[in-house]
Amino acid sequence: MLVRILDATESFLDRLGSVDPLPLSLAIGCHLVKMACTSMAWRNVLAAAYPESRVRWRSIYAAYLAGVGVNAIAPARAGDAVRIVLAHRAIAGSTYTTVISTTAVLALFDVVAASLLLGWAVAIGALPGLEVLASLESFDFAWLLARPLLFDLLVAGALIALALLLAWVRGHVANLRERIGQAFRVLRPPTRYLGRVALWQAADWGLRLATIWFLLDAFDIPQSLERATLVQVSQSMATLLPITPAGIGTEQALLVYVLSGAAPASVLLAFSVGAKITLTLTNVAAGFTAIVLTLRTFRYSTALETRTADETTR
Repeated sequence: MLVRILDATESFLDRLGSVDPLPLSLAIGCHLVKMACTSMAWRNVLAAAYPESRVRWRSIYAAYLAGVGVNAIAPARAGDAVRIVLAHRAIAGSTYTTVISTTAVLALFDVVAASLLLGWAVAIGALPGLEVLASLESFDFAWLLARPLLFDLLVAGALIALALLLAWVRGHVANLRERIGQAFRVLRPPTRYLGRVALWQAADWGLRLATIWFLLDAFDIPQSLERATLVQVSQSMATLLPITPAGIGTEQALLVYVLSGAAPASVLLAFSVGAKITLTLTNVAAGFTAIVLTLRTFRYSTALETRTADETTR
């Protein structure tokens, strides 16, 4: 996998001079606005959960950017923990249980949107089957798909671990149901959810496609709504269970497959890595800028030591 990614990176560097800077800049701008829309949706969910507290959008935007920045360089979505901690710090009287639960509210829209796009991609036969996935170069899960018994055991183990975790949380967190229910207050009435959360998330998904549209243009790949949507599906699949930081490897393998025929293989490889590098650098720059502005230090663990033991166990 590493060799394949290095080859793709070399291809990208060879074509770097031919990348159009204008659509590339527009893609970066759309990506930053997209994250602003997502953070606004999250801020509104948190504000509904804590109506007695002042929930500033800029603080939640900074927390969201910080999480995205860490996720860009760390595997297994480690940045999500950073995002939760910073959001908790920003809201007086908040609890980790409720703040974490608010992300489930955002997931409602994302799951529906991703499922619809995935279902469409499967229906038109654009995605590779399991037998093809197992043979794709750079695909992170190829070895696992080739061992179905091991795959079943890992799924069973994950479900058991989740059940044990839920049992532990239920026994150690006071007023668990109340705290989780607090996160879902924004759903009542439904019009509040549609106007203050779903609308922003719909803008988020629209800007995702706009970002991809401009990236395709920057790398001189013919643009179409279908191709932009297939790229988005590939990105969603790669970040579902990222073994590598930002799902790199899996995404590149899927992109080359779904865009085959749109451009020469060398151009597709350059696009797959170039788009990932562009968005990753944007996420890292925005994320760590947010961390410095929020914590006044790069030393994340040192900043957290200022919290009391009571706060960290909520």
